[in-house]
Amino acid sequence: MGFFANADVSVLIAFAAYLFVMLGIGFYFSNKSKKMSDYFLAGRGLNSWVTAMSAQASDMSGWLLMGLPGAAYATGMGNYWIAIGLAIGTILNWAFVAKPLRRFTEAAGDSITIPQYLQNRFKTESPIVRLVCAVVIFIFFLVYTTSAFVSGGKLFQVVFNIDSSNELYTKAAVIISALIIIAYTFMGGFSAVAWTDFVQGLLMFFAIVALPIALISGTENFSAEMIASTQKMVAEGSDASGFASMFQGRSANSIISDLAWALGYFGMPHILVRFMAIKDAKSVKKSAIIAIIWVIISLGAAVIIGILGRLYLDSQGIILSAADQELIFIRAVKMLFPGLIAGIFLSAVLASIMSTADSQLLVTASAVANDFFKVVVKKEVSDKTLMWISRGSVMVISVIACILALDPKDSIMGIVSNAWAGFGAAFGPAILLSLYWKRLTLKGTVAGIIAGAGTVLLWDNILKLGGVMYSIVPGFVLSIIITVVVSLIDKEPSDEVKAIFEKAKTIE
Repeated sequence: MGFFANADVSVLIAFAAYLFVMLGIGFYFSNKSKKMSDYFLAGRGLNSWVTAMSAQASDMSGWLLMGLPGAAYATGMGNYWIAIGLAIGTILNWAFVAKPLRRFTEAAGDSITIPQYLQNRFKTESPIVRLVCAVVIFIFFLVYTTSAFVSGGKLFQVVFNIDSSNELYTKAAVIISALIIIAYTFMGGFSAVAWTDFVQGLLMFFAIVALPIALISGTENFSAEMIASTQKMVAEGSDASGFASMFQGRSANSIISDLAWALGYFGMPHILVRFMAIKDAKSVKKSAIIAIIWVIISLGAAVIIGILGRLYLDSQGIILSAADQELIFIRAVKMLFPGLIAGIFLSAVLASIMSTADSQLLVTASAVANDFFKVVVKKEVSDKTLMWISRGSVMVISVIACILALDPKDSIMGIVSNAWAGFGAAFGPAILLSLYWKRLTLKGTVAGIIAGAGTVLLWDNILKLGGVMYSIVPGFVLSIIITVVVSLIDKEPSDEVKAIFEKAKTIE
């Protein structure tokens, strides 16, 4: 019991209850996934509430309650630019992608994955687009899932009061968080993921709204503490005006880079698949309203938590090191709330991590099984066999991501931003143009996906220009240019392909 020796019993009880519910949902749906469309799209039967909450919960991850508040704790109000970018991206995604994508994936051979949709969209037997997509998904979701396991490990370290110098226990924390996520993703497929996301989204929303209120009420003489904290920053050489301003110390490039997070939404497979799974196109409007309200309030509150959290901890004489700044939400909860309530709110952090990681694992598994194995290894294979291959893929991918998470090379924020840019630049232009441009061709789509993903990898890892401009900007722009140019050089799509484009417009 050494791992749990320093843990608050009431927090453990809250965690255990939460995990019991999540695993129970996974077990409930374990026998309901009879075919591939059930396992990967819940039989296209999600209602508006589940679709909305699942899309946003899977979107935000541990980044919402750890990465973004941590960045705000460190640098202040300027992080609202990222929040604004994400809010804009959410609104545009629901307004211009959700309904058309639901229609197009049904019109294009009842596609159940993004790669399969892109192949069917062009009425081709060539597997090239599915294989390219599968490789991109595997690379960037491996990175993204690693960030979830890193987040989970940090959460358990604080919850169980683990000394970060104890390497054995810190690694055990990462492994435990990974095992929990794997368990119900393995069992229930998309239905389990969507319904757990629904519960997790509600829990995240409640916690992220409640904490700023508690921070203000828990800081005696709040106005005085704000002034004192500002003076302290000035005395320490920090730019206090920059901390309290969205513009001070922010270059045009940095603001554009932050707003450019909006572009990522158009290419996120784990979000787009929610649009494909909704019951019908008519249900999109209600889902959009729910999702947009959720995301605007949640993003605003996340930045406030970082800023108010710094004031609160300053008032308590506590300064977080650079390595611990992403723990501001967790530490504030532990200090402000009694055991059982703290346990519930800390479960929200685990919810944010699990709600994204499970979706990423499922999409990656679908790419391996449906877009690689079925295309390259064995075309004639039963749905039952494919589901077991998918479940095996979940295990393999998780093991690799867990190994990477044991020795992370970057912050949660850094890991997520890299994966976000990769998906946005690779798939965003392809999805948008496939929905709105009849002249788009298969060759143009493949070239654009490779150009977008390649630019991000080169920009971040070889040229290391992330400090100049967020890699999604050059990646997205180059992907669009390459896609359009190659499509125009290529011969026009066939009448069959054009017919799919027209048919999608008539589906309700």
